[in-house]
Amino acid sequence: MPKKIIHIDTNSSTPKYRQIINSIYHSIERKALKKGDKIPSINQICAEFSLSRDTVMFAFNELKAKGIVLSQPGKGYYIEKTDIFFEEKIFILFDELNAFKEDLYNSLVNTLKGKANIEIYFHHFNYKVFKNLILDSIGKYTSYIIMPATFDNINHIISKLPDDKVYILDRFKADLASYPVVYQHFELDFYDALKEGINLIKKYRRLVFVNPGGKEPTERIIGFERFCDEFGFNYEVVKSISEIRPGLYDAFFLISDRDLVEIVKLANIYNYKLGTKFGIVSFNDTMLKEVVEGGITTISTDFVEMGKTLANMVLNKKTGKVRNPSKLIVRSSL
Repeated sequence: MPKKIIHIDTNSSTPKYRQIINSIYHSIERKALKKGDKIPSINQICAEFSLSRDTVMFAFNELKAKGIVLSQPGKGYYIEKTDIFFEEKIFILFDELNAFKEDLYNSLVNTLKGKANIEIYFHHFNYKVFKNLILDSIGKYTSYIIMPATFDNINHIISKLPDDKVYILDRFKADLASYPVVYQHFELDFYDALKEGINLIKKYRRLVFVNPGGKEPTERIIGFERFCDEFGFNYEVVKSISEIRPGLYDAFFLISDRDLVEIVKLANIYNYKLGTKFGIVSFNDTMLKEVVEGGITTISTDFVEMGKTLANMVLNKKTGKVRNPSKLIVRSSL
């Protein structure tokens, strides 16, 4: 019986008495315990987890003081109250912070405002940092929002967290398919955007996708090549703009904002008029792209919507897999 209600992780930095309290809270929250239910006795918990009586008593005294459990002499301890206010303390692990991730973060925070305490961390695509931050967070939070980025086969790390408290953000990973997720479908988002803008794209003789690789999703290449093959476009995929000379009636699709600046500068040097004889499309919309060179066309997921969706999922304990909306935002550069 104690194993079903009480969970103790000997490797956790959370004190054992606090783990007992959290276990009772968690069982009430998931309705494994209801008012009037008997909970494991002090002796049972001591024997099951090799704990001192003082440790268990410390936990039970706090639960009694909060009116959550009631002791009946000679009978044991029972749940007295289940309408508990669970203070949400949320662990957020992002890959990095940039202009569009800031929109996501602000949306997430604003939706959770006044309803949860939030602590945010960044792994910067460093696997060791990613692993250590997660392992150090165990038992300290009520929910965990994790952006795995390029890391694959990481379920052995994520599974150390309570499985009903984890939410995956931005990328759908096969080994993390059991967790709720709000994600971008990078292949279809690119393909669908190109198809939507095909009448504008038709005037270009060559489509060039500059994909630096590394931390970028490879699925975009699949979506790009699929579109070009299906609709008969001449195309190239390169890692750097240094690999190719821009020409008239080229349309460039750029992930890096640094590449965006370089291509705009080259277009000006060659006197290529954007949107007529030379096209530019950038990924991930920002306010700056609305005004640069009269407006840069973007393919972008809705980061504000992503933040709202995930926040509501956490607050309402929802599960499921939600593909975040993405669209082609047409401006003068196309």
